[in-house]
Amino acid sequence: MPLVEHFNLPTFRRLRDQGQEVLSLERALHQDIRELHIGFLNMMPDAALEATERQFIRLIGNCNRIAQFFVYPFSLPGLPRGDQALGYIEQHYARFEDLKEQGLDALIITGANVANPALDEEPFWEPLMEVVAWAEKHVSSVLCSCLATHALLKHGHGIERRPLPAKRWGVYSHRTCCPDHPLLREINTRFDTPHSRYNDISREQLEAAGLTVLVEGEESGVHTAVSPDGFRVVYFQGHPEYDANSLLKEYRREVMRFLAGELKQPPPLPENYMDADAVEIAESYLREASEAIGKGQEPAEFPVRRIEPLIDNTWGDTAKAMFNNWLGLVYQVTDVDRRLQFMPGVDPSDPLGLR
Repeated sequence: MPLVEHFNLPTFRRLRDQGQEVLSLERALHQDIRELHIGFLNMMPDAALEATERQFIRLIGNCNRIAQFFVYPFSLPGLPRGDQALGYIEQHYARFEDLKEQGLDALIITGANVANPALDEEPFWEPLMEVVAWAEKHVSSVLCSCLATHALLKHGHGIERRPLPAKRWGVYSHRTCCPDHPLLREINTRFDTPHSRYNDISREQLEAAGLTVLVEGEESGVHTAVSPDGFRVVYFQGHPEYDANSLLKEYRREVMRFLAGELKQPPPLPENYMDADAVEIAESYLREASEAIGKGQEPAEFPVRRIEPLIDNTWGDTAKAMFNNWLGLVYQVTDVDRRLQFMPGVDPSDPLGLR
């Protein structure tokens, strides 16, 4: 069911322009449909702030459950921000203090860029842990992406992520490990998901802490895991929210860094992502741009528009289905939580009987 444009967020207008159903607040208030209130903690750096916001909110809006979705983006102190991003957050984002008073049904936490090898040394660590501590007691489920997954596993289970030999960067094939789990209902047993990370938490680490691995790839490692109850915390190491061109934009950024002299070697291409024609265009650009700089000339723009039509999105449908299942469970759990006093024998810590 639709998103509700309950405040002035440019993403709502953009999604509506792209054909997604977005209700005005006035119209939503006249609908006799249950509401779900979803917090969205956006910790992404400035360059990806709005794109990440749009990607996750689109996935929420694609859910087909009978509910109206009120999404509340917010961020944290301690994250490095420029003036433009700070102004955007001040104008369009909620305050965590207000959300605590209002209450939420579920929470999504994005990844973030880090500067320290130890996550608990990051300046945003304490504010993040404040949010997590509140969410543990007040929301039905928390869904974590990438860095947020590593932070919550460290906080909740003492699991330390491990550096990878090289950046895990590309689109990888995965298989479901627990196809009967309700988060994987009606999902293909094999599907693709993008990854972009330097660190990893393994199946062995997760299972030793009592967590359940739901989705894993031979090349990529664990993509999805859940807390011991099966639902209260959902962990993603991959990026199912990515647009088709998200990895291309990351690659362009790294190419520009190399051409500017910030990197000693040209970046590798994202694995399993570009076809042969796209690879040829990218490699030709890198050669020609390097030659131009060597002659003291300004290089041409990176050929994003030539490469984009050659890239296939092989993960979007599965991402929609998984978010649909997650929000469906949030819908069920919030309904059960409201009725627990009338349901003797139901375990409040496991209302869906997933364990």
